[in-house]
This record gives sequence, C-alpha cells and structure tokens, in this order.
Amino acid sequence: MSTPAVPAARPTGPRVVIADDQELVRTGFRLILGARGIDVVGVAADGVEAVSEVRRLRPDVVLLDIRMPRLDGLEAARQILAEAPGCRVIMLTTFDLDQYVYAALAAGASGFLLKDVTPEHLANAVRLVNTGDALLAPSITRRLVERCASAAAARGGAPAPAPHRDLDVLTPREREVLTLMGHGLSNAELAREFTLSEATVKTHVARIFAKLALRDRAQAVVLAYETGLVTPGSQV
Repeated sequence: MSTPAVPAARPTGPRVVIADDQELVRTGFRLILGARGIDVVGVAADGVEAVSEVRRLRPDVVLLDIRMPRLDGLEAARQILAEAPGCRVIMLTTFDLDQYVYAALAAGASGFLLKDVTPEHLANAVRLVNTGDALLAPSITRRLVERCASAAAARGGAPAPAPHRDLDVLTPREREVLTLMGHGLSNAELAREFTLSEATVKTHVARIFAKLALRDRAQAVVLAYETGLVTPGSQV
C-alpha cells in the first residue's frame, strides 16, 4: 500500500528571489523554502538577472550570492535597494568573513548567511529580515564590521562608505544610543545602561532609524563606524 503524498505547504511567508550562479544552490534553497511555506517567485544565475527579476517581480526578500558573474552580489544589492528600498537583501557567502561582507552591510543588506546554513535557519532568516529586523545579533554584527574594517585598513583601503548622514539631527540621548548600538548592545542592555524601560529604548531606536533612514541594526552598526562614533578596538 503506497503512502499518500504529502501536499507542499501553502505559501504563507514573504515572496523571495534567489540569485546564485550554482544551480544546485538555487534548486536546493528553493525546495527548502517552498517546503516551509515561503514562496520563491524567481531565481537568477547572476547579478544582472537578479536585478532584472527583482524589478519584474518586486519580491519581499532577495538571497544574493556575493560572488557571481557579470555583476557581483554587492553591486546587485546596491542597484536593487536603490530601486526597491523596501526590499530586504540577505547575502550568501561560502566564507564567514568574506571581504565584501562589510561593504554589503554598508550598501543596505540586512545580513548574510553561509551556504551551508541549515534548512530551518534559512527559513527563519528569511522571515526575520522580512519583519524589518537585522539577521545578525548586534554583537555579532559589531565583531564582523570591526574585523572587516580593520582588515581593509591593513590592506591600505576600505570599502566605499555609505552616503554621509548628518548626526546633528539626533538628540544627545539618541546619539548615545546609536554609539552603544555600534558597540553591539541589545535593547535590554541599552535599557539597563540608561535605566530606561525597553519600550522607551525601542522608541529611541525607531526614531534613530527614521531620522537616519536606516533599515535595521546592522546598518546602524555600520553607520556608527563610518561616522567615527565607534572605532575598531574601542570599548564601551
């Protein structure tokens, strides 16, 4: 007696485009996400196709391989976010400290994933960034940015910074909050530092994001380094 086929989960999550030059990665990720109710609406084999598919399909989340032919994932991310600022970008990499990760975060990516990510982590990551949160924990993002920025300085260069944002629009307290966010403090840790409720801290963070046009905490950490509020090796 044959076992009845289990129907695929109906899409309930964000609409996703996957861009990777390896067909096995594209196919595998598509199957993983589809089985968990996330609708993969398109795939691309390089950066040019990725930009075109995002323009055509307007997905919620894009998974972008950093290293692709014709147009790499970094430049593809810049073009995608310039045209569709509400889209969330997750960079895919084989190495946990790819030389382009810092620049990808500075360009507006919400985080990155290693290609050997577990199926559950992949699906959870897509859902997480779709809510507007950063994929990486603040402390991990800080360590990543610091190591990449230090490595770039040692090579005598650094990734192109994001457009300058005038920090004078922030109140003194908001500036303090942004500085400590750059050091990797979570909302709970910020609340303890300032003797405030977490609700009040969330309000400060939301205002910082709005005033500086930031998508998430990953971008806030990058901005704190770019503007000199935090420097590699500095302590709270």
